[in-house]
Amino acid sequence: MMIHTCVALRPCRPPLISSSKSTLQRPPNCKFSVRNCIRDPNNSQKLVLEVKEKLEKEHYDLPVGENGRDDEDMILWYLKDRRFSVEEAIAKLTKAIRWRQEFGVADLSEDTVKSIAKTGKAYVHDFLDVNDRPVLIVVASKHLPDFDVFYYYYPKRLGEVLFVEAPFVFQPIWQLTKPLLKSYASMVKFCSAETVRKEYFTEETLPISFRD
Repeated sequence: MMIHTCVALRPCRPPLISSSKSTLQRPPNCKFSVRNCIRDPNNSQKLVLEVKEKLEKEHYDLPVGENGRDDEDMILWYLKDRRFSVEEAIAKLTKAIRWRQEFGVADLSEDTVKSIAKTGKAYVHDFLDVNDRPVLIVVASKHLPDFDVFYYYYPKRLGEVLFVEAPFVFQPIWQLTKPLLKSYASMVKFCSAETVRKEYFTEETLPISFRD
């Protein structure tokens, strides 16, 4: 089983990845924005506008609006991911926007997500972990997710990936895969179900699949 924990909902708190049943609960009065984590908002805004102008001139065919080429929050997120390199942020962002178009992300509905959950391959846990991070549980025997999706299209959304009770035979496979994950490799941890119980959840929030 694999657990993915995502970026914490509280500002500037480290993210987590986990695999287990789940539905998201947001802490009361929580307003998360990537802007809260920027030390120099004035300079970052200048870079956002620079990226926005370049996208309009060089990639005018890309959609606008939420998650489009003029979405300033999305632009800022990719700038942060690329350490505020304008050219790198543009390259990664254009690829992500085109992927969202091709994959039809905007057309996904609640019914679509429910139908995927019914397959038992993955689901969002009903509670956050002890670090206030949303938890996605993936049953690796049924579905092994593509980490490239997180790296290219949802950067800095993952906090940690837990491979729970992974069979010994998986270790050599991991050694071959590890270099391909780049910076995401450091987020991966192999652990026992007992570790999940003690370090990531309380008795009340523990996923059913990890209960005795």
